[in-house]
Amino acid sequence: MKNILLVLFFLTTNLLSAQVPAGYKLVKDTIAFKQKMEAQSKLISTLESDFIQEKYLSVMSEKIISKGHFHFKKVNMLRWEYNDPYKYLIAINKNKMFIKDNGKVSKYDINSNKMFKSINEMMINTVQGTLLNSKDYKAKFYENDKFYLLELSPLQKGAKDFLKVIQLYINKTDYAVDKVKMIEPSDDYTSIDFSNRKTNQPIADEKFIIK
Repeated sequence: MKNILLVLFFLTTNLLSAQVPAGYKLVKDTIAFKQKMEAQSKLISTLESDFIQEKYLSVMSEKIISKGHFHFKKVNMLRWEYNDPYKYLIAINKNKMFIKDNGKVSKYDINSNKMFKSINEMMINTVQGTLLNSKDYKAKFYENDKFYLLELSPLQKGAKDFLKVIQLYINKTDYAVDKVKMIEPSDDYTSIDFSNRKTNQPIADEKFIIK
């Protein structure tokens, strides 16, 4: 009996340790971490940054690299602008989504489309760092010397169809999101690295309207 318990102990220990990403350990006080994240997010009214996006598709031999700039303004205003290797623009202004592709502008009502609404909430909450408070995701918390790593798994069926997990890499110095990685059920993924971040600088509302 003692030997069986010992084997079960080692199996359980190995299973738990295998779930922790390499180089990270579990966060012991998740409540304190959430409170700090929430306090920091309340201090940010605007945010802008350069970004490099990497898209991995299993059917392609090379990753797709894109570069651009994004703006965020409370409440619920977001602008993603791709500049290299192509020009593509997405802007969210409260309940409206604008997409500009090849000079053509399309406008959508976010509330009329469940998928758009889900994507909108995910994008806004990711930028604000408040996605971990959403009841639509199950969260796991890890850390190393430089980053907190949040792994968020969707609980809603609609989101599960196109998303397996979101990974947020949060810098320990200022609790800002340095990197986002969105992994699909097929294990294809999109990762976005942010740089040259500016916070609480004036941004005109017109920035979030595309004509």
